Amino acid sequence: MAVYQPLFFSAVTITGVAIGTVIAIGTAPILSGVIEWLFLNKRQNALWWSSTILSILGCLMLFFNKESVQVEPVGILMALGAGLSFATYTIVSRELVVQYSSLSVVAVVFTLSAIILSPILFIYDLSWIMSVNGIGASLHLGIMATGIAYFLFAKGVSHISPSTSVTLALAEPLTAAILGVLVLGEYLSATSWIGIFLLIFGIVLLIWSSEKPDINKNYEQVEKF
Repeated sequence: MAVYQPLFFSAVTITGVAIGTVIAIGTAPILSGVIEWLFLNKRQNALWWSSTILSILGCLMLFFNKESVQVEPVGILMALGAGLSFATYTIVSRELVVQYSSLSVVAVVFTLSAIILSPILFIYDLSWIMSVNGIGASLHLGIMATGIAYFLFAKGVSHISPSTSVTLALAEPLTAAILGVLVLGEYLSATSWIGIFLLIFGIVLLIWSSEKPDINKNYEQVEKF
């Protein structure tokens, strides 16, 4: 998580919100599935791949319609690094929350991340934190966007696979887009609405597939018995 934060925000700054967000968030599910396959010997089924591809395509259509595309190799590499670090965090968290409480795992992980990133306090001008808006933004990011959000994420990871968790996390840009329309009065074109539809369809498909029993796994258990 200490690596993910600077990589993600740097990628967004260098290559723009569209490409930075899509690559970082969009590649995380695929990288998570690859890691599970390579190190945990778990292969994803066709429904997972279908729902993940649909969700990533929807995210792509949602973001790429909002601004001009900036292709910066350094920014793309940083976004890929952010996606890989988030996928790794999810898989490691899944192993930890099985043995320890979700609250303690999140507390330790983000405390260590804060300590690792603390030298940044002495590098950049952070006087904006003392303003009213700065205090409000810091409290929101710390309590809501990090503390509560990742605690709920850790609780969810304890019940489903890491790759499924990361794919479901693609609901984040979907929620942001809908709140932008309802709260901020933003306008979305037909392309963005199609992207929202694909995102919703992909997430619903993933939830539906996760409720179905794994036939191959059950067959293997019967054979072993």
